[in-house]
Amino acid sequence: MSDGAVRNSGIFFAHEVARKSQFEMISDGIDTLTEGGFLLAAAPTGIGKTAAALASALQASFDNNLATEKPKIIFMTGRQSQHRIVVDTVRQINSRIPDGVPKISLIDIIGREAMCEYVDRSTGKCSCEGDIVEETRKSRRSDLRKKLLEQPRHVDWNVKYGRSRKVCSWATARMAAAHVDILVCDYNHVFVEGVREASLPAMGIELENSILIVDEAHNLPDRIRSGLERRVTDDVFRRALDDIEEYKGNLEKANSELDLPESGQLRDARQLEMQVKSLQAPMMNWLEQRKEENGMTKGDDMRVPTQDFLDVFYKATEGVLDEDDDDDISRILLMVRRLFSVTIDEEEDSDDEEQNDCTRIAEMLEICIRFRSSSALSLVFDELLDIPRITCHLLDPSVVGKSVFESCRGSILMSGTLFPPMMYSEILGIPAKRSVCKIYSSDFPVENRPVLIASDVTSKFTERERSIPIIGQHVRAVIENTNGNVAIFAPSYTMLERIHSDFVNLGWSSKKILKEEQRMSKGGVESMISKLYEQKEMGGAVIFGVLNGKLSEGVDYSDNVLDALVCIGLPLAPPSAKQDSLIEYFTKKFDRNRAWKYASLQPAVNSVLQALGRPIRKKEDRAIIVLLENRILERRVSDCMPTMMKIQTSNPSRTAERVKAFFEI
Repeated sequence: MSDGAVRNSGIFFAHEVARKSQFEMISDGIDTLTEGGFLLAAAPTGIGKTAAALASALQASFDNNLATEKPKIIFMTGRQSQHRIVVDTVRQINSRIPDGVPKISLIDIIGREAMCEYVDRSTGKCSCEGDIVEETRKSRRSDLRKKLLEQPRHVDWNVKYGRSRKVCSWATARMAAAHVDILVCDYNHVFVEGVREASLPAMGIELENSILIVDEAHNLPDRIRSGLERRVTDDVFRRALDDIEEYKGNLEKANSELDLPESGQLRDARQLEMQVKSLQAPMMNWLEQRKEENGMTKGDDMRVPTQDFLDVFYKATEGVLDEDDDDDISRILLMVRRLFSVTIDEEEDSDDEEQNDCTRIAEMLEICIRFRSSSALSLVFDELLDIPRITCHLLDPSVVGKSVFESCRGSILMSGTLFPPMMYSEILGIPAKRSVCKIYSSDFPVENRPVLIASDVTSKFTERERSIPIIGQHVRAVIENTNGNVAIFAPSYTMLERIHSDFVNLGWSSKKILKEEQRMSKGGVESMISKLYEQKEMGGAVIFGVLNGKLSEGVDYSDNVLDALVCIGLPLAPPSAKQDSLIEYFTKKFDRNRAWKYASLQPAVNSVLQALGRPIRKKEDRAIIVLLENRILERRVSDCMPTMMKIQTSNPSRTAERVKAFFEI
């Protein structure tokens, strides 16, 4: 596209001047979307991905070449902080749009449970509007809808306003979504089939007339996989029977009080009770047999044929009900329908893991039946605290992604670690002929973020014990020579504990020590980050976390709060039945080399790249990076990384010299 064409789209750009890489991304985005294609953009921190993607999508949506009906832009991100950035960017765009051109409208929405005060899952109703009469409810929703359409507003404003006025902010946002240019939401609204079918039509949005922007798109394959991941234990069947009996009892009581004959609901509940009772012993026996088999293997888990799991249901329910279909699939699908109909009164403080086990079983059965003849689904047996369980794992994100991308009007997928972009195109099933894969360079000075790579250590299992003491010396060299905050990211919680305990036991540093805990809450993370800012001018702190963890991904360490970063090892996925299934599946679909790269190597490298992006958020920021892993110097690994200033360090003393020299400049 010509420079002039991009300048003509400037009314949709949030800033006065575009950076070089940003200019390239806007141009590529407009060209690709105008042709109904897909831009996969590996764009580093600081390029201004959000502004570039929005400028491209808005220009393309207004382009007459697309359609007479203007497409909707769906901006998907898993981070609420990014929701706010999108809203603020659109506000900036509107401030620059000349008179006579319509302003851009936007709705920001998150999950219902986060927007409503309380949602009763048995009725599907929320408590937001209490006992407000219908006329008042309509008036208040209309008032809120008008305010949401007046200007882009963050979801927090919507929720706060809704609660102050006793109006449902979630329902009102969905009503308004049909009338805006941009919907900001989570990936689930598009890439989880059940959510998409319940959500988009209710908001008056057609996937076929939508442009998709996928932020942090390196997460999309795993988010699609998690959308079809379900788990059941032997306790689930016991609790499900309790729920069915409670549900049946409530129906019997209601029928008795109204002096009504047996309803269809009550008849279904009684039949379901008989079926689930018939499952108890066979399922317990089957799980016990899997437990014995697993005990004879060397691993902690094992693959289970999907058909074997379904056969337990087929055989246990056969002949239990006279009127049931003789066909196994039809009988189980009818059972699934009955399971979904079970609703119970839930405790307000009950754990999500303990809620509605009937739905849990029904969803697991639906997925297994859907993929019973496909190698794209893997069932894995393992034990948690001696409790046997079965988990279904979707191996191939393209099973979901392909149909979504083929249906939409085009897409921009972007991330600082969407590397290599062609891999994501293949994994997600994006039409190859319509894909444009680009790697953009950073406009930040490379000397502000030198990367030291240690050649004398590794987290490789066979050499780990030899390396750990030397890794500790490298870590100490960085901390001692950094006047400020240091982040240390290990490849696992096990190694994190080891490095952290050695550091604490030595007690040689005056810096405050902070450590990530497994399953740390959002509040805990925010509290820890705030302490970094407090310690910045007091000698600094050392924050210990894990690669792929909450501290190494998704946190914006703004204001150059991190002065040094150490990444230990390469977090390759450990051997497991799921990992074996994934490599086997990708080997058949692609080839052996790409299978290992796509399933093991690249995800591990991208975890390191995500961590590398934490310290440098603006052009003026400075931080030194130390990678304690000699495998990164190997060509097969370095080829998986974008170009950066790499400096080899051969021992802890050399690391100390390099770090000291960096801060003396």
